[in-house]
Amino acid sequence: MEARALRVGLIGYGLAGSAFHAPLITATPGLALELVVTSSAERARQAMTAYPGVRICGDADALFARADALDLLVVASPNRTHVALAERALRAGLPVVVDKPLAATAAEAEQLAALAEERGLVLSVFHNRRWDNDFLTLCGLLERGELGRVYRFESRFERWRPKPKGGWRESGDPGELGGLLYDLGSHVVDQALALFGPAATVYAESDVRRPGAEVDDDTFIAVTHTGGVRSHLWVSATAAQLGPRFRVLGSHGAYVKHGLDPQESALRAGERPGLGDWGVEPETAWGTLGEPESARPVPTVDGDYPAYYRAVAAAVRSGDAPPVTAPEAAETLRVLEAARHCARTGQSVTLR
Repeated sequence: MEARALRVGLIGYGLAGSAFHAPLITATPGLALELVVTSSAERARQAMTAYPGVRICGDADALFARADALDLLVVASPNRTHVALAERALRAGLPVVVDKPLAATAAEAEQLAALAEERGLVLSVFHNRRWDNDFLTLCGLLERGELGRVYRFESRFERWRPKPKGGWRESGDPGELGGLLYDLGSHVVDQALALFGPAATVYAESDVRRPGAEVDDDTFIAVTHTGGVRSHLWVSATAAQLGPRFRVLGSHGAYVKHGLDPQESALRAGERPGLGDWGVEPETAWGTLGEPESARPVPTVDGDYPAYYRAVAAAVRSGDAPPVTAPEAAETLRVLEAARHCARTGQSVTLR
């Protein structure tokens, strides 16, 4: 007999909740979006229109009053709320997925990880960029040894937004955890650590460039990994012309890839996984591999954000490790904390 679908509650129906989590949850076999928490009447209407039958709660208290009717909680609310809501979910006996960043500090992330282990519950962090097409393609190249020994990994998440958009993500209140370091920086650091292992030292430069901006909008992070690879990572809202998304230099050649995975733009446009050629990239966007005179196009592996929630569902049912663990998220936060300290003091930070 087919197992009952896991009933999912979603806290937050802003960009993360509406464009990423809700569509991916509903596209995953074995998951059912039961309840959405939002205090916005407009967002509530949007959720009920997009997902007929979904129940709406005006605040988290109302959701936790129904915790026994849920099997999984997803936290997609503003960064400042992540730790408190994750802890509350775990204490209520609910497995939980938290949008990145899990916390403000590695210590907070480790405390949540310990609580999840104590309760025997899944705690995972939504580092969806591990399922980007360029990242999956690079993983394959590394597994096959096609780059030889990797010397340097360059990764850029750049945008051209000359005017701040406002909102909590660009608030100067430290409690909001706004700015690009904790936003896009979470992605590029997580990818670097997943590819090349723990950080030994961290150096960073972080600036507030745009008139009216309150938080970092142009940041560079340099990570030296314990295995010797150097990662150079850029996140910026001030790039009028974009650099390559990846440039990976190795002893046998280089891999260079421009452009972003198409899944985010598809989700924002209302497209849904499972319909059409999800995650497929045209040949014109493929990266190249090799030396200056012999570089060849490399077919891009299809992006696969749905794989994250498939793995979460399997972990909740089996009790096995989720696709991104809280200790892994803590390692990312350790680098982000070091980068923030270095940007303030000008002194690099040794972690190991």
